Amino acid sequence: MKPSLFLKSTLILTIATLTSKLLGSLFRVPLQNIAGDEVLGIFSLVYPVYMVALILSVAGIPIAISKLIAEARSSGTEADIHHIQKTARILALLLGISSMGFLLVFSHPISQMIGGSATEPSLIVVSFTLLVAPYMAVDRGYFQGFEDMRPTAISQVIEQFIRVLIILAAAYALTAMDYNDTTIAAGIMIGSFIGATASLIYLKNRLQKSTIQVQVVQGYSFSIFKKWGKKILSVSLPIAIGTLTMALFNVVDSVTVPYNLQVHHGGDDQVTFLYGIYGRGLALVQIATVFATSVILPLIPSLTKHVNDGELKEAGDLIETTRGLTHVLSWPVAILLIVLTVPINIALFTDTEGSLMISIVSLSSAFISLTLVGTAILQGMNATRIAAIIILGGAAVKGISNFLFVPVFGIEGAALGSLVTYMLVVIINSRMIQQRIQLNPDHGSLAKVIGTATVLGGITALTYLFIEPSEWSRGGALLFVVLASSTYMILYGFSLLQWKAIDQRMLQQVPFLSKWKR
Repeated sequence: MKPSLFLKSTLILTIATLTSKLLGSLFRVPLQNIAGDEVLGIFSLVYPVYMVALILSVAGIPIAISKLIAEARSSGTEADIHHIQKTARILALLLGISSMGFLLVFSHPISQMIGGSATEPSLIVVSFTLLVAPYMAVDRGYFQGFEDMRPTAISQVIEQFIRVLIILAAAYALTAMDYNDTTIAAGIMIGSFIGATASLIYLKNRLQKSTIQVQVVQGYSFSIFKKWGKKILSVSLPIAIGTLTMALFNVVDSVTVPYNLQVHHGGDDQVTFLYGIYGRGLALVQIATVFATSVILPLIPSLTKHVNDGELKEAGDLIETTRGLTHVLSWPVAILLIVLTVPINIALFTDTEGSLMISIVSLSSAFISLTLVGTAILQGMNATRIAAIIILGGAAVKGISNFLFVPVFGIEGAALGSLVTYMLVVIINSRMIQQRIQLNPDHGSLAKVIGTATVLGGITALTYLFIEPSEWSRGGALLFVVLASSTYMILYGFSLLQWKAIDQRMLQQVPFLSKWKR
């Protein structure tokens, strides 16, 4: 791919990923406002289970297909592209049917594991999305193999926009008709199916109008399916497991947190309410990590190229820059969320319930961003299996920590378990990266970043000596959050530039900034 085309493709995917992730994170706020904490709780319990099934069925397929198609094109064996595409579609059908069937058949026992019978209807409804999503992934990978990122980007935005629109519309309508929380939660899940279907329709329409011509080869057989099926799965499955991270950890929460809450802190109704409060923290964390991961993760494909070409110095520089940017973007957001927890809680969710839990989760957001980027770096260094093993180990630690902390601290214990787990994963990821390539981290700049973020957070917190945010209206709380965060970020950016904690070279690594400078 030409550098200019790569930059343009990266920019398109970055903007699309940022937009779709923002849509996918922000909608939880109006959902809670419309339908309440119990519905948000059911959604937060069910959705991670669906996401794990979706990721295992879909994640990695676009990358695997695009990689195999690109190799076929570069090696002059374009006749293989038809076989790759056909094999991928058969795999999509098999994966979709099997994953949907699994959730349907085991919906009752799964629902009992993750929060009780109130979650079962939602699990059943959302499972039908798994019939559509794998086909969507195949078409995205097909376009990416021909270096056209626009269909993938546009389809991501279409999927999320329609999904969020349907979820909020269904929540409003069903709440207005006075349906119970279980029915409302199940009703909003139809948004995922409609969003994925709309995205698939767009991709199919785009494919029909595409100028991409593929040689149709006769004589497709089981041996051909077996050959390409193995290649697709060998690439996609490790990527899928490495992509799980937050979804897998959230599933562990869905299974272990309700059980411990039910045994030690109340019945089914109390569990869904408390998990809805926990869902507030999860929503804020998703928003906090969107900016860092959307801007940084597109840099990772360049790392793979440097490693494969033996350019270890360039690879090391890119890793340092990537991790440096992650720290620069993640720490101020984490500190701000901690300091502004109470006014943010009032402004977004109408009350101060779960403020301590949200502040703990907010601190973990920095380590979540570092975990996601560290995992992506390992994948870029062709250590995909190592990254997957670390994630699976982290999930085990998360489960153990929930059994240790939730009985003692309640829902705050789940937040504490997340913090401990992500810190541990960051440490292990860093060690694994260091073993594979010699790095010289700039500890001085890191100290400036964390120190500046913390000092400015402390100064912001001093305002609480003169005001009592818990007594504010939503409008007053929102105004304070906007003014405080704007002032904080301006001072933070100015301080880092003055103390040379960030430089022009680092800023130029950010896709949309480098494009804007041009």
